[in-house]
Amino acid sequence: MRLREQADDEPRARPVQPALLLGLLLPAAAALCYPFRHRIYAAATAGMPVLAASAAGPDPRPAPFAYRPSLDPFAVPALGLAGAGAVDSARVLTLSALDEHGDSSLVVIPRPDATRLFGLAEDELLDDGAAGLFIPGNLDAALAYLETELAIRRNSGAAPDRRLLLVADCAEETARIAALLDRHPGGLSAVLLGPWTSARALVDDEGLVDASPGLTAHLPERLPAMSRTEARDRLHAALARQTEDRRRPPGRRSGPRRT
Repeated sequence: MRLREQADDEPRARPVQPALLLGLLLPAAAALCYPFRHRIYAAATAGMPVLAASAAGPDPRPAPFAYRPSLDPFAVPALGLAGAGAVDSARVLTLSALDEHGDSSLVVIPRPDATRLFGLAEDELLDDGAAGLFIPGNLDAALAYLETELAIRRNSGAAPDRRLLLVADCAEETARIAALLDRHPGGLSAVLLGPWTSARALVDDEGLVDASPGLTAHLPERLPAMSRTEARDRLHAALARQTEDRRRPPGRRSGPRRT
């Protein structure tokens, strides 16, 4: 009878052993899988629909500012700038020509305007070897150089190596500049301060642009502001990138001596 009772008790005691074994294995398995929890979760949720962000409410983080205006100083033959932000805009357009078009353009800026826009001293950059910048002594000398250079290009018939950009206060020379643009369509672009009455954009102190319909397609809604100190630093940085080519470019074959 005792042997039979023992035999009856043994089957009931055996199921306890797998439970104990499972209890020992579960912590070990959890410890092994913990480093891979992100991969396991990604595999388990692959193919599941992603809830829209609006379901959890608006994202409190601000959206990144990724818009950068595309500035092309050669987009129109002549661009007049007026308003409180006109000088800043002229700086930005000049630097755009030197930075983004420095290997294919020549910026001509009279010395007084170079001083006004970039704070250059009278004797600064007199003998600079950068191919993309020419600083004549005044507006008259700048226009005399452009008139001669454009005439040479027209008579030679050769494709120019560099586009020409005049950056200046047109002062009393509006008629002369307009005549130069008319005689050489497509040969010259100009960014003009002062009393220019043709294509003109009004830029306020926050950089907002109010332009005529013909200019709207070529200008962003807002032009970035830039101080003279920052512009000076960026000018020198742009010219430093051009110092490898110190040969006089084709655009200066007959240019006046820079004084």
